[in-house]
Amino acid sequence: MSASHDLRAPLDAGDLRALTAGDVVRLSGTVYTARDAAHRRMADALDRGDDLPFDPAGQVLYFTGPAPARPGRALGPAGPTTASRMDPWSPLLIERGLRMMVGKGRRGDEVRAAMRVHGCVYCSAVEGAAALLSDRVVAAEVIAYADLGPEAVHRLEVDDFPVTVVNDLDGNDLYEQGRARWRRDVTDGADA
Repeated sequence: MSASHDLRAPLDAGDLRALTAGDVVRLSGTVYTARDAAHRRMADALDRGDDLPFDPAGQVLYFTGPAPARPGRALGPAGPTTASRMDPWSPLLIERGLRMMVGKGRRGDEVRAAMRVHGCVYCSAVEGAAALLSDRVVAAEVIAYADLGPEAVHRLEVDDFPVTVVNDLDGNDLYEQGRARWRRDVTDGADA
């Protein structure tokens, strides 16, 4: 049975222990954004021995490229990007203490293994609700790679930002659980 949790970022390992695949999290606090172009630049920075735009330890990283803000708004629509596009670089950040990633879609085996070893969870944000998600952003600023436009790294302050746990610390995967349940329901229905 799914549970609901209120978490404030930055996070520590203890914040994640109670989370199980399928749980709903209302996230508040600081969240960073980055898509593939920013991830590539961060990996290059690490290769050169340079600092990252933010210390990933304890942080939440949302895979999104927000649209420009309308007057009076902190951020424009900010829907989730397909997370697997960040798979080549995610382990580098997870190894440095990243605690939560938010996107859409499945993660690869290497990323899931890094999450289990280093204590990170992956959550999904609701697709198609970009404008509603941006309503949960109370402040936003570009902190790195401004030349990338929407793919720049942003620091967001969020309040009750809704996400669902896909991969928890025990290696459970909400997508695999859903498939297994569907197969069971189809098989049970065939016997009727």
